[in-house]
Amino acid sequence: MHGTVTVIDKGPVRIHSYMAPDDSLNVTTQLIETPGRIIAVDAQYALGYADEVVAYAQGLGKPLDRLIITHAHPDHFHGAARFGAPVHALPVVRDQIASHGDGQDPTGTVIPAADITPTVEIIPGTEVIDGVPFVFEAVTGGEAADELVVRLPEQGVLVAQDLVYHRTHLFLGNNDLAGWRSVVDTLAADTSYDTILAGHGLPAGPEVYAELRQYLTDAHELLGDDGETYKKAILERYPSYGGPFLIDIGNQYLFGAQGA
Repeated sequence: MHGTVTVIDKGPVRIHSYMAPDDSLNVTTQLIETPGRIIAVDAQYALGYADEVVAYAQGLGKPLDRLIITHAHPDHFHGAARFGAPVHALPVVRDQIASHGDGQDPTGTVIPAADITPTVEIIPGTEVIDGVPFVFEAVTGGEAADELVVRLPEQGVLVAQDLVYHRTHLFLGNNDLAGWRSVVDTLAADTSYDTILAGHGLPAGPEVYAELRQYLTDAHELLGDDGETYKKAILERYPSYGGPFLIDIGNQYLFGAQGA
């Protein structure tokens, strides 16, 4: 296996958190194993890594009930068709994914938009799946314009995905540092969750919020009008962090070609 799987036992629920290698941005797929089924959250960027997640899920011996897409960034939905399960998302996220049009895998394989556009709408609120309450919450502002948070209150698990990165560089292309900081403060204020599942990086505890706040503060300090200068400065400040290519991708949005 090229990716890394972290298994977290929460009684009737087990979390299998798959993190892709650095060459695929350390992006994560969460496999939530209930007594009788598996709920997948986010679908990887590279089709090969999506296939690896699906093979692992099949090895658990339970049906894949659904795939939930949290937001409309390709690294979280490109592999959706590989899961062979109904794809769920907030309506606004579904529409944003559809507007992307066809995608392309790093190998050059075309990914038809029709194959990966969610077909089942998520309505914010609580849904009991296989006896386990799942709380779906729509969030605006931050790493993406619109994102879904999934809470498992009985297990103390918060599926934050790209609202939280764990020891990986941040994608800042949405250019909303203040909004992201506000969302992080709101998540951190609820102390009933001891397991935080990040969209990039390994699972964490609540200490990840302080780390994320500090990175956002540093990014605000270091961002100027030159992408290469910012990249050099943030790499020097966080030399051990993974996913440096995320800086390049963000710089393309923030600065255009000169920051790529």
